[in-house]
Amino acid sequence: MKVSVDYDVCASTGACMQVCPEVFEVRSDGYLYVLQEEPGEELHDKVRVAADMCPTAAITVEG
Repeated sequence: MKVSVDYDVCASTGACMQVCPEVFEVRSDGYLYVLQEEPGEELHDKVRVAADMCPTAAITVEG
């Protein structure tokens, strides 16, 4: 699995971070960071839920 974010669309709402803080983090600068671009299999379900919850559909999951 590979995770990517379209930062031109991302609103940094933090919805993804609430679901999967192991992979997504909104820092004090107000920007979203992907902590693991290729998360382990144990996180795949959480990453997919986080991507589905993104209000701007900025998160893409491949694989």
